Amino acid sequence: MTWLMWVGVVVAALMIAAVALRVAGAVRWADLIRAHTGELEAARVNGKGQPPFPTRFDARELVGLPAPVQRFFRAVLKDGQPIIAEATIEMTGTLNMSATGEQWKPFTSQQRVVTRRPGFLWNAQVDMFSGLPARVEDSYIAGQGRLVAKLMGVFTVAHVHGGGEIARGEFMRYFAEAAWYPTALLPSQGVRWDAVDEASANATMVDGPVALTLLFRFDDAGLISSVRAESRGAGVGKDMVMLPWDCGLSDYRWQNGMLLPMTGEAAWMRPEGRKAYFVGHVTKISHALLK
Repeated sequence: MTWLMWVGVVVAALMIAAVALRVAGAVRWADLIRAHTGELEAARVNGKGQPPFPTRFDARELVGLPAPVQRFFRAVLKDGQPIIAEATIEMTGTLNMSATGEQWKPFTSQQRVVTRRPGFLWNAQVDMFSGLPARVEDSYIAGQGRLVAKLMGVFTVAHVHGGGEIARGEFMRYFAEAAWYPTALLPSQGVRWDAVDEASANATMVDGPVALTLLFRFDDAGLISSVRAESRGAGVGKDMVMLPWDCGLSDYRWQNGMLLPMTGEAAWMRPEGRKAYFVGHVTKISHALLK
């Protein structure tokens, strides 16, 4: 056998091994997501022993809210809109993999959200290099935050899970993205609104021991343009630093009887300036409603 034939055999063997590894990784990742989705479903509040929640939006509950908040709900909801129990959001977009430079990588994702108890699971595939995908889970389930990233679904490159700042950061994402399931922001669903000025208001949401207050800014049409936290944990290598965090929302369109943003951008407010790291575009969104 000539050396060219040996090279061909080795290349073929490597290609077969790579394909087998990708298949095995996809199966293992699917099992992981299935297990964590089960945890998300198990954490739902069944309503027993809970105070009664309305199942439809009643515009009368807006009385007394800050003016920009009233304009928002009147713009995006119709009186009688059923309360959202869960949402499924499919996205495409890009992620910046560098904290200091520009290393944008494309992703596709599916996100499942439940509103009682607040939780979500974001399941994404990021194209790191040609033929080398990374699987990423970002989630908030039963008061615990989780971030898992595995190359090809096999090799772990990040895995954090727990309460404290990890849970707080993931709950913050759920709260800031609530414009995609806007009935979750109603006072009847447990959110307290406090006036700031004619174009912004603070909103407070509590889940167990985790309490958050975020600043919501509204545009001239009454729609949420951005959501800001003065302090969220950002990973820097193996360390975590606390930085202001900003989530921009735009391109509102009517979906399922509600006016929802089709584009979201997340950024860290670093000392040197605003540093975006996530841009996502909704390709499909569906809701399950309370009955």
